[in-house]
Amino acid sequence: MNHKKTSNMVTRSMGEGILLCVVVGVVVFYMLYTYGYVKSFPTWGMILKVAGAVILVLIGTGAMYGFYESYRFKSRLEMLRETLLMWEKGTPARELPPLGHDELGRLGEQLERIGRKWQEQVTSLQRLSTDNAQLAEQARMTAIVEERQRLARELHDAVSQQLFAISMTATAVGRTLDKDFDKAQRQVALIEEMSSVAQSEMRALLLHLRPVYLEGKRLEQGLRDLVQELQAKVPMEIDFEMESGVQLVKGIENHLFRIVQEAMSNTLRHAKATRMEIRIVQRPDSIRLTIRDNGIGFEMDEKKQTSYGLSTMQERVSEIGGAIQYITAPGKGTRIEVSVPVIYDESGRNDDHGNGITD
Repeated sequence: MNHKKTSNMVTRSMGEGILLCVVVGVVVFYMLYTYGYVKSFPTWGMILKVAGAVILVLIGTGAMYGFYESYRFKSRLEMLRETLLMWEKGTPARELPPLGHDELGRLGEQLERIGRKWQEQVTSLQRLSTDNAQLAEQARMTAIVEERQRLARELHDAVSQQLFAISMTATAVGRTLDKDFDKAQRQVALIEEMSSVAQSEMRALLLHLRPVYLEGKRLEQGLRDLVQELQAKVPMEIDFEMESGVQLVKGIENHLFRIVQEAMSNTLRHAKATRMEIRIVQRPDSIRLTIRDNGIGFEMDEKKQTSYGLSTMQERVSEIGGAIQYITAPGKGTRIEVSVPVIYDESGRNDDHGNGITD
């Protein structure tokens, strides 16, 4: 794939200004000379001196004019570019200053209108996510019954059968220990392997036994409880840090909790990591979540991006108007960065609309 080399607007405009001034100067000088307004010079040395001075003046004039016009135009374009970059990163852009009454000024006014509509849409998305969280809370009791039935089936189909196989193999070891010691050793190794698989299955089930949502807790308390419980059961160091005083609507908190829960599940199952870091930082117009592990990492190809775990996190971030980025490579660990815009009302408070945030 070929990449075109970018050029500097100021340099290009200065060159064009110089070329234009030189061409106009030559044309004017030729016309003046043709109609006799310019007298012939006595020597070639005098001609070269006058021509060199005129050309230097034309070059300086063209360069200054090109620099002035392009720099003024470029500064206004940079304001528009910064606004678009902030939108791309999921951060509400600051209000644009007046850019004039020409086409660029009208473009800035149109971007202002688009920005207000974008903020309204993000607010609606977050409000909708909060409403969805309340509906999910109401349906929780029904889901609990179904979840108990599912866990019972998984315990019977996986762990229970593995424990039964371990029991039968252990009985066989007792019978063959005196008759065939080598065979008994192989059976003991098989018992160790089956017990390790059963332990992994139980850890996965224990992770899914966590509450689906925060159940009335704030985000910080819910995540601390999750981290403490996992550290007591999983041989992994988990470092959690969240700025104090972070106030978010219930819908955003529930989605961030589920994103962290899904990331932990992926790390425990696939990363083979010994350390995991979780950071939540409050910015002026957004909330930033960073999850990092020192595991084996993976190749970030198109197939991996559409995997169940990553696509679920992407969907949850999109539901609250945010952006997510995966930074990983084989043998380099994995870092997940989530940015969610936080829209404030005119009083400067986060717009929760009384949707049942419980302290």
